[in-house]
Amino acid sequence: MNGGGAHNLSEEESKQDGAGDTDGGEDSNEQEVIVIQDTGFTVKIQAPGTEPFDLQVSPQEMVQEIHQVLMDREDTCHRTCFSLQLDSNVLDNFAELKSIEGLQEGSLLKVVEEPYTVREARIHVRHIRDLLKGLDPSDAYNGVDCNSLSFLSVFTDGDLGDSGKRKKKGSELEQIDCTPPEHILPGSKERPLLPLQPQNKDWKPMQCLTVLTMSGWNPPPGNRKMHGDLMYLYMVTVEERHISITASTRGFYLNQSTTYTFNPKPANPSFLSHSLVELLSQISPAFKKNFTALQKKRVQRHPFERIATPFQVYSWTAPQVDHTMDCVRAEDAYTSRLGYEEHIPGQTRDWNEELQTTRELARKNLPDRLLRERAIFKVHSDFAAAATRGSMAVIDGNVMAINPGEETRMQMFIWNNIFFSLGFDVRDHYRELGGDAAAHAAPTNDLNGVRAYGAVDVEGLYTLGTVVVDYRGYRVTAQSIIPGILEREQEQSVIYGSIDFGKTVVSHGKYLELLERTSRPLKVQRHNVLNEKDESMELCSSVECKGIIGNDGRHYILDLLRTFPPDLNFLPVEGEELSPESVRQGFPRQHRHRLACLRQELIEAFVEHRYLLFMKMAALQLMQQKANKERKLATLTENSSPGTAVPALPSTETPDASAESSETSTETLTDANSDAVQTETTSTSDAPQAAATEATTTEAAPKTEPMTETDSSATTTTNASQATPIEDNVVPTVTTNGPLVPFAKAIQNGECESPLEGKAEDIIPGLAQAKELAESLAAEDGSGIDPKSREVILNACKAVGSISNTSFDIRFNPDIFSPGVRFPEDSADDIQKQKQLLKDAGAFLVSCQIPSLVKDCLDHSALPMDGATLTEALHQRGINVRYLGNVLTFVDKTPAKAQLEHFYRIGISELITRCAKHIFKTYLQGVELSALSAAVSHFLNCFLSSFDAVAHLPADELVSRRKNRKRRNRVPGGGDNTAWASLTPSELWKNIVSEAQSYYHFTLHCENADQVVEKYGLQKITLLREISIKAGIQILIKEYNFDSRHKPAFTEEDILNIFPVVKHVNPKASDAFHFFQSGQAKVQQGYLKEGCELINEALNLFNNVYGAMHVEICACLRLLARLNYIMGDHHEALSNQQKAVLMSERVLGVEHPNTIQEYMHLALYCFANGQLSTALKLLYRARYLMLMVCGEDHPEMALLDSNIGLVLHGVMEYDLSLRFLENALAINSKYHGPRSLKVALSHHLVARVYESKAEFRSALQQEKEGYTIYKNQVGEAHEKTKESSEYLKYLTQQAVALQRTMNEIYKNGSNASIMPLKFTAPSMASVLEQLNIINGIIFIPLSQKDLENLKAEVQRRQQLQESGKSVEDLTVDSPLELEDKIPMDVNVD
Repeated sequence: MNGGGAHNLSEEESKQDGAGDTDGGEDSNEQEVIVIQDTGFTVKIQAPGTEPFDLQVSPQEMVQEIHQVLMDREDTCHRTCFSLQLDSNVLDNFAELKSIEGLQEGSLLKVVEEPYTVREARIHVRHIRDLLKGLDPSDAYNGVDCNSLSFLSVFTDGDLGDSGKRKKKGSELEQIDCTPPEHILPGSKERPLLPLQPQNKDWKPMQCLTVLTMSGWNPPPGNRKMHGDLMYLYMVTVEERHISITASTRGFYLNQSTTYTFNPKPANPSFLSHSLVELLSQISPAFKKNFTALQKKRVQRHPFERIATPFQVYSWTAPQVDHTMDCVRAEDAYTSRLGYEEHIPGQTRDWNEELQTTRELARKNLPDRLLRERAIFKVHSDFAAAATRGSMAVIDGNVMAINPGEETRMQMFIWNNIFFSLGFDVRDHYRELGGDAAAHAAPTNDLNGVRAYGAVDVEGLYTLGTVVVDYRGYRVTAQSIIPGILEREQEQSVIYGSIDFGKTVVSHGKYLELLERTSRPLKVQRHNVLNEKDESMELCSSVECKGIIGNDGRHYILDLLRTFPPDLNFLPVEGEELSPESVRQGFPRQHRHRLACLRQELIEAFVEHRYLLFMKMAALQLMQQKANKERKLATLTENSSPGTAVPALPSTETPDASAESSETSTETLTDANSDAVQTETTSTSDAPQAAATEATTTEAAPKTEPMTETDSSATTTTNASQATPIEDNVVPTVTTNGPLVPFAKAIQNGECESPLEGKAEDIIPGLAQAKELAESLAAEDGSGIDPKSREVILNACKAVGSISNTSFDIRFNPDIFSPGVRFPEDSADDIQKQKQLLKDAGAFLVSCQIPSLVKDCLDHSALPMDGATLTEALHQRGINVRYLGNVLTFVDKTPAKAQLEHFYRIGISELITRCAKHIFKTYLQGVELSALSAAVSHFLNCFLSSFDAVAHLPADELVSRRKNRKRRNRVPGGGDNTAWASLTPSELWKNIVSEAQSYYHFTLHCENADQVVEKYGLQKITLLREISIKAGIQILIKEYNFDSRHKPAFTEEDILNIFPVVKHVNPKASDAFHFFQSGQAKVQQGYLKEGCELINEALNLFNNVYGAMHVEICACLRLLARLNYIMGDHHEALSNQQKAVLMSERVLGVEHPNTIQEYMHLALYCFANGQLSTALKLLYRARYLMLMVCGEDHPEMALLDSNIGLVLHGVMEYDLSLRFLENALAINSKYHGPRSLKVALSHHLVARVYESKAEFRSALQQEKEGYTIYKNQVGEAHEKTKESSEYLKYLTQQAVALQRTMNEIYKNGSNASIMPLKFTAPSMASVLEQLNIINGIIFIPLSQKDLENLKAEVQRRQQLQESGKSVEDLTVDSPLELEDKIPMDVNVD
């Protein structure tokens, strides 16, 4: 839920941020940026015992940041307790450098050792421990302190930048061992788990100390305290010397205590040192040697391997790590640092105050906004971490409830100033809405509401910090606490909204005013409801949304679970009939609870869709008025009188075909409008409403024909949600099916011109006029506009369900169909309209968004690879996961089902693992802590193992435990429960099948894991990965034998941990994001240099807000690397892409689909840099991960295999190369259709390898196939076809020459005079050229004239660009996209 959306940044957020600001505000932004980048300067630093060194600093930095740098540097890392002094004046830690008098270029800062305090001594010991564990991955495996794994350096042998310079290019060919491990070869069925985490040789710990722990003599007695003793440490060196150390105000020294006698006097010699490292280096030679080596290694690692991530990432597999003694960890666990962070005075943090104060910071100019966003982000990530720790403590039973007398599921908790509640229906609050199911869904709905209001960011309106944590089968909601709410009863404090779902309602002027400002962006309609006294109350949110003024005087809103309107497809209401599209698909359906809402993305897409409809209607009416005046187009209106059926052009026709008959073109105004026209001609009173619903249906007629590659002109309005927001959009192109037909021109010229020229305005002549009219109406009171035009807008408004009669404005009333809410009589009309709007939105989801998703998968603009990316693809289009069954049924009925097999398979796997997760949740609630690992392994056996699992109840380690069984205050749900052990595989699969039926309305045909694997082509390892990630299970990394019938696959020793699954809000860096977007836009227009600068700027701002690690920074680095590469700076490309890979591994996970993509890009840049063996290792790694995540049968695998095949061809491993290229050919033919240009290219690549092997017959055969495709698709004259034909001639000559030579040999035996044959190993340049082509990178030879033409061409393309494709999609993620589009344009020109 968090994190995933980086590569579609451009789509996601342009909606929220109203990306339109960038155009106007860009210049001002650019000025502001300059303010920030005050040039840095260099200072000298002199630390005791080291040479002075130079440090580059920036005026914005705080003195504290220099401290951090020194604590990380190899030669000063052992110091923690020091001050920095300039001319003997101590610098204030929290001062910015620019505010310090006399600090300038070349100033000398002295590091001065300061006396210790207990706090400083603790910090010192903690820091030394961190240095000793610098290379130890155990924190990453345990998911602690925002550490996470990264394996890139295993494959690149350290840092790419340096190794690139060291190796000599020429000699490299001989040394490469190119054979991949067996399990990576095409067709291998083996899916080992161990290679997922290759052993990093650096992790073999170099032991510096055997034991470092607090001594049992702590704390020092009073008389020793007065000698300056702060605490005592006990250590065992590697040489087995046991020592006692005193930490005193002056530093650390040896004392004379032993384990059993206390003698605090200094030993002789005492080795008094200011730092522990200096002390130990004197006592233990092994420590000195190993510590130095360790720090060298630590500093050599790429910083991205060690920087903390903003949110914790958990690994679902881990090796068995030895548990070692660790004083710091032990202390953390015992003193239960209540989120008491070492550096904060006043111990616990007031989360609410921090969250709200950061929101109140100034946001007038860029530096202010950056400061504000950085503060918001930091507090949020700290809060998420604290909330996660607290939730785990609550479920593990380590926190006392505030209502301990109640039964466990009703308990609530407060810990570290955070309020925790469990996801159960307490006091029948949700009884009418679905009980526990509703109570489980409410927190995520509420979180979505908090996210939405947070993004709108209205000054003066406050939401609570909210984190939802699923852990051990329980759902915990963690919220910050409104000041004063605990002292009052809720009834007294709520001054807006309702605490009983609408029976009693109150309202408040200030709240109405604040919420009114959110109403437009969130599309919430102001409406009246009746309270218990039948008085009308005005609200601007759902009734559940409560307003409470805290003791701090702030206006808080909470319970935002109904921010978005209900989803009627899953909310059967007595006496209400849904629209026919919904009914056809079997809606409305009964759902577990009545809180099913539409997603914000859907609302946006629906409104966008309606806006287009509105513009088209207005345009058509204006046209008609004009026509009636001129009486010239009378024929047109007759033609589409209600009787005629208007033929829609199928989307597979090429533009030429669509132009064939001008009569049909004139009739096909656009499929949606054909109905709109009828309505206006037969204008009856209720017609406009009908027209609107009609239009949605026709517009949405699901398009099942596979799109051919040439047809990039079929534009999609349904994608419009990803374009910029409506207000500032040039009306995007207008049809859903078939190429555009500029019908007015067609009538004037008697023929249809190419649909590619001209903007949308020229296409429907009335459109520009309509837009102008709509704007002027909205702008004034409309007095200066003639009544005819006003009527046009009025009709269009009515037809699309706008709430205003003079301008387009669609908003939803979230209280419609809420049980218990009553509306006043006088708004009955309005309520009816709102009901209709909701039905239309539901129909739009089913009949537009789902087909549009499937179409995007067919033409590969959406490429989900696993459950998470599938969910993301659904969510981007506003489809809730509860529609998954529908989506799969829709795919099943699609004629092109074979080309969607990968999508179907991922969908089925997602559906099964989600059902299993639902069952696992309740299963776990009945397990007591001591049996947890046995229960989890038993569940996994039932789910995946072929063995007919019988649970082994854990052998009781503590037999005598039976006596004291009757303790009170057990963990929620804990009991003497062994019911879990009776679960059998057949029972579990029965439950999964029935869950799939009842929740997703999808019928699975299977009785056990093996049947599922057989029937749907799934892999057990993939199912294991999905269920582990969803349920937070961590398993031991080893090879599991799922198919053994004699013993279970999992034992309780294989379950290492259970992690929380955390959902929270991701605060955004809005300015950085605008820069990123304008950079993308510039790149797309062909201004690479300017684009590059903007994206670099975005990177700076992202770093400013998020720190160094974040998914959005990852997207930024990837694009930057690609630009560097295209502009010829291969080295820079390599460095940026390396960062992108490391970051993706750390922030998203080592086998996340994005990480796989990043590996592929990095391999390309490595190859271009002449690092062939590294490129191969990276590609093999990507292939292994992909096999693991989604198996071999996936369109993306074709691209990967083409890459591997090409590199192998380049290093002359022809047979291996063929295996990969032929596999790519097979996959391409399957997913792109045998006549696709991708397949032609695949044929060509295979032919080239055969040529290198001198097997000319096979080469000819392959190239002929390719030639035929080119000829049929793009015609004889196209350069691709000509190239292919040339190559065929060349191959034929070679074949003939070879045959001649052979004949010569047969005839004359050994003394034949043989013509030397040309067998050429491919040149690296030619391999690289092919690599670029398949990866969608096209280099342009740039003369000035070419540049001008290119820009013109790109701008032209942009106008017809499908209204919603983000730049990233075009340039980065769809290989060959550009290749595919060129032939089409050539055809038209």
